[in-house]
Amino acid sequence: MNEQEKKDYVGYEYKEVTVRLEEASFYQDCYENFGWKPDGNFTMARGSHWTTLRLKRDRKIINKMELTRLQRHFEACANEIKALEKAKTSGASAVALSVAVIGTAFMAGATFAAVHEPPIIWLCILLAIPGFLGWILPYFLYHWTLRRRIQKIQPMIEAKQDEIDGICEKGHALL
Repeated sequence: MNEQEKKDYVGYEYKEVTVRLEEASFYQDCYENFGWKPDGNFTMARGSHWTTLRLKRDRKIINKMELTRLQRHFEACANEIKALEKAKTSGASAVALSVAVIGTAFMAGATFAAVHEPPIIWLCILLAIPGFLGWILPYFLYHWTLRRRIQKIQPMIEAKQDEIDGICEKGHALL
């Protein structure tokens, strides 16, 4: 065996990261800035929206402590982005569901007024109007609240993405 065929031994450390399928490229690109390379094998359940990235890096990489610190900072920022993305829809859903439950309560009152002996028709009509509004308005409230939340949260998400870019630049400079 000549010297070109002989390879030096490299000890690796391994990491598995489970992410949504549409975020896999983003995570893989970011982790490469901290010295991680794709292991070559990944798993994805059939019909699943999740994948597991398998990564490896040299155990004796220089600046390992600083790279690990930057990696943790990146992971924290990525988790904050996930939380902000969830906050967009969760607030809108809470508003819509609250109005729908109140509408259902009015419809229950209208039903009890209708089945009362003798039926109280005027109360049934009086309670049915806000009941129907409570069933119709949640759709429009959801979309209106969602648009407002997106306008409020999107700048924060973009700021976190810019922060991630800075972190990745620092990590890449250390390699």
